[in-house]
Amino acid sequence: MIYIFDTNSLSIALKHYYPDRFPSFWDKFSEATAEDNLASVRECRYELLELFDKKEIKILEKYNGGFFHKPTREELAFITQIYSTPHFQQNLERKKMLQGGHFADPFIIAKANVVGGIVVTEEKIKENAAKIPNICKHFGIECVNLEGFLLKEDWKF
Repeated sequence: MIYIFDTNSLSIALKHYYPDRFPSFWDKFSEATAEDNLASVRECRYELLELFDKKEIKILEKYNGGFFHKPTREELAFITQIYSTPHFQQNLERKKMLQGGHFADPFIIAKANVVGGIVVTEEKIKENAAKIPNICKHFGIECVNLEGFLLKEDWKF
């Protein structure tokens, strides 16, 4: 199974799983990425650069060279499907306008849809919202948080 990571889940890993203190976490993370079981999208990298120094982002890239993916045509086509749902379009665009800068959510969802993956995000489903879990549910894409990922993969440290 491939897991597509959202910025907020990656932020938790970078903030709390220090490479010098949790080398087994990062070893497993790197191994799973090398086996194409973990990935994220280029837009998440851009969001992370707004939150962390490049040094922290290099942790993900150093051990996981192919971790941040550029969108494919198929993924871009699926983003069009997301935006064709008026409720999601309105809220996704409003969120982008309020935040400014980069916006990874539709790219994460599209990547998971195209590769048959599971989205890893800390967002929670909220009634009548355009959060990642709401959109995933609408399109039948599985969605878990970081702890859910660790449980599903039985990672213990």
